[in-house]
Amino acid sequence: MNKHLKHFLIASGLALFVLVFSWFKQNAEPDVIFLDIQLGDGISFEIFEEIQPKSFIIFTTAYDQYALRAFKLNSIDYLLKPIQEMELQRAIEKFKSTKLQSIVFTPLQIRELLEANFENKFRERFLVKIGQKFKRIETDKIALFYSENKGTYIQTEFRNYLIDHSIEEIEEQVNPERFFRISRQALVHLPFINEIISHSGSRLLLTLEGSDKKWLVSREKVQDFKNWLAQ
Repeated sequence: MNKHLKHFLIASGLALFVLVFSWFKQNAEPDVIFLDIQLGDGISFEIFEEIQPKSFIIFTTAYDQYALRAFKLNSIDYLLKPIQEMELQRAIEKFKSTKLQSIVFTPLQIRELLEANFENKFRERFLVKIGQKFKRIETDKIALFYSENKGTYIQTEFRNYLIDHSIEEIEEQVNPERFFRISRQALVHLPFINEIISHSGSRLLLTLEGSDKKWLVSREKVQDFKNWLAQ
């Protein structure tokens, strides 16, 4: 490993919350942390309720609603994904201006590390509340995400569950090779597609395992959907 990289902790999209928390307990603090806000089974802010590292933190996320909370911590920057090289360089320069100049960083080194950690990191499970209890739903068991009556739902072959995420947020977190946004209301999972039926206006209807309902592929999505199926 490059001698400079030991100064970094990289924690991305689906790094498990517990593992990241344990890392802080068992290792010396790095100089700077690149930390994804949304981990696979928790929000990284929760780590700092128990641990207060002196490390500088550069948060990375696909969502901008966490900015204020991020800067209340020891954060020196907040990068929105997809990360732009110029923004990354500015964050590094901001960090370097607060540390000794003996540590040398290049934007290319950090970008390669980030890309390596973000690549193929997709959400493995979702947490749903059933009454007063919580249940984990594995992503590979989910046939469909859909929105209805201002709520977002998970559909499995057994039942549907209300979740606290929008379709837009979920689309950013799941594997695009396995999930496709067929309309503004629905995101389907490839293994659960049973039938694809021609419909009026050059549209398509889908039947899914465990569902009696037919799901419409919107007209503007039809060609992309066909291309996705043919991959």
